[in-house]
Amino acid sequence: MSLFTNKTIIVTGAGQGIGRAVSRRFAKEGANVVIADIDEEAGLENEKHIRNEGHEAIFIKTDVSDPASVEAMVNYTNKKYGRIDVLVNNAVLEGFGNIFETTVEQWDKAIAVNLSGVYYCAKFCAAVMRTQSRGSIINMASTRAFMSEPDTEPYSASKGGIIALTHSLAISLGKYGIRVNSVSPGWIDVSSWKKSAVACQDNLSIEDHTQHPAGRVGVPDDIAEVCLFLASDKAGFITGENITVDGGMTKKMIYV
Repeated sequence: MSLFTNKTIIVTGAGQGIGRAVSRRFAKEGANVVIADIDEEAGLENEKHIRNEGHEAIFIKTDVSDPASVEAMVNYTNKKYGRIDVLVNNAVLEGFGNIFETTVEQWDKAIAVNLSGVYYCAKFCAAVMRTQSRGSIINMASTRAFMSEPDTEPYSASKGGIIALTHSLAISLGKYGIRVNSVSPGWIDVSSWKKSAVACQDNLSIEDHTQHPAGRVGVPDDIAEVCLFLASDKAGFITGENITVDGGMTKKMIYV
């Protein structure tokens, strides 16, 4: 029997990138995978791939910034599979801009998707998990929660908020048997993990790889494996934590 046989996993933003890798990794372990994504083309493409591999998956078009959309997705999942065991909050709105040119609307949208969406998904999934007296929620943060490049304020602020939300949820939900952790990826090359219409492998340089203490740029499976561990009983005594997966870059002292 596989690690997650008969378990139900929701992965937001699972159409492309890290979410695509995470959803496929859980599917290989026997999970019923829900691909919750606003991009219908990407979501259906990933659903087809997982099903063609002989695994169970459904795509549910979801706007995580809309609580009604999230609630409908969670209700449909629970009705179809009868349980929700793991939530991976991965949906993200990227994009950076100068603080003087970024609009208030752009800021609000980034926070709505990247931070409020995490809360909405946790809220509705936890209500189901509570009835089971167990569950695991994994929130995708970022090393940008701890260090920055210029002109990243909306993204960095939302990812920093995820770190705080994670330990807050862990304390609130622990008595219901629900563990909550976060993962902070560094540079992860997702160029070939996008939908077919836009996928194109980036040409990474030797310098791109060797600047990482681990000797290479990260790949989506690096994150998927950590999510698999955090969701499993092997991590049963881990909650409220953040795991940084960045090849050592946030530990590297750089002098210019």
